[in-house]
Amino acid sequence: MNELLKQVRVLDPSSQTDRVADVLITDGIVTAVEDAIADYPSNSTIYEGSGLILAPGLVDLYSHSGEPGFEERETLKSLKQAAAAGGFTRVTILPDTDPALDNLASLAWLHDQSKAISPNSIPSLQPWAALTLEVKGQQITELAELATANIAGFADGKPLQLIMVRRLLEYLHPFGKPVMLWAWDRELVGNGVMREGLDSMQIGLPGIPAIAETAALAALLECIEAIGTPVHLMRISTARGVELIRNAKERGLPITASTSWMHLLLNTQMIASYDPNLRLNPPLGTPGDQAALIDAVQQGVIDAIAIDHTPYTYEEKTVPFAEAPPGAIGLELALPLLWHRFVASGLWTAIELWSALSTRPAICLQQQPPAIANGQPAEMILFNPQQCWIAKAASLKSSASNTFWLNQDIQGQVIKIWC
Repeated sequence: MNELLKQVRVLDPSSQTDRVADVLITDGIVTAVEDAIADYPSNSTIYEGSGLILAPGLVDLYSHSGEPGFEERETLKSLKQAAAAGGFTRVTILPDTDPALDNLASLAWLHDQSKAISPNSIPSLQPWAALTLEVKGQQITELAELATANIAGFADGKPLQLIMVRRLLEYLHPFGKPVMLWAWDRELVGNGVMREGLDSMQIGLPGIPAIAETAALAALLECIEAIGTPVHLMRISTARGVELIRNAKERGLPITASTSWMHLLLNTQMIASYDPNLRLNPPLGTPGDQAALIDAVQQGVIDAIAIDHTPYTYEEKTVPFAEAPPGAIGLELALPLLWHRFVASGLWTAIELWSALSTRPAICLQQQPPAIANGQPAEMILFNPQQCWIAKAASLKSSASNTFWLNQDIQGQVIKIWC
């Protein structure tokens, strides 16, 4: 099968490419990227690419699956459909399913179920293997055994006690697999439901101090420095957290870091709406936190933007803000909303955004990033930044619709995906 995209805008952070070109794809392989291609097979399917963007597929560092255990929230099939609609060709799944992904049998089941949906369906799903049994933070899993499986790496997606972190980093050091940890102090969180500050006082909701993140992060960085095991730090949400990571990187610590897409777009002032879909974990930051995160992603201090797609049923989320479970969906929404906010406004370049959503997440996972180059597999998407659509529950591919942007107009849509 031959496909020719004519005069499409080609973005590729790996080669720092941002230009208009013709692209020829033959049997799923990129065979030519040229200013103009005049000689191509006569049976080629031709796409007029004017105004469209061809770029590497997106890579999500961590999201939640409802299946197994919570299929009423999301199935693997609907998760994959949502990810493909949002331009993601690789998605990694946190192990907090039921049963948890804490043994070889549960990991094999997930892979088999994913393949059963369709052997070549997009995107590829790869699980994080649990660090602790049932992700309860009390007993370490069979790490050496799990390291032999097809996993993204090791993570619980939940905060762990410092003594547990120390032992885990010591045990995991020889394996060379990605390790992902969340710096979060549950005791300092208390009964808080949003970031502590002037907005929490005015809105009348109990606050979570920024030190719930930063105190835990400082201690975690001390462990990493002492033991030397590389770690990816997930869910960074504070300006002080950015500062700690910047300083740690300057000292040469083996770390990477990510923040959630929603923490770049929203802040505590939006919670005045009491929309339960804005109840997140960690909570939305102050405007100062938001500004620091935006700068940190652009500068590369924060390596990647994660989606942390967290589906819930309508009944679970249609409750008062303080009673809502934390989390929101995002696989279908992140790219168009981030593009509109940062690229269309001129705040970031298109390469900067794509690097944070595709190239650098792959590097954090110790994977070869998707790229558009001669001889490379066509792992890429065609994105129309002008296409408008409405994020209605019936039109979303995800089974869940717990999002702040429900029933709102969205500008930008993925119209084709190769993988």
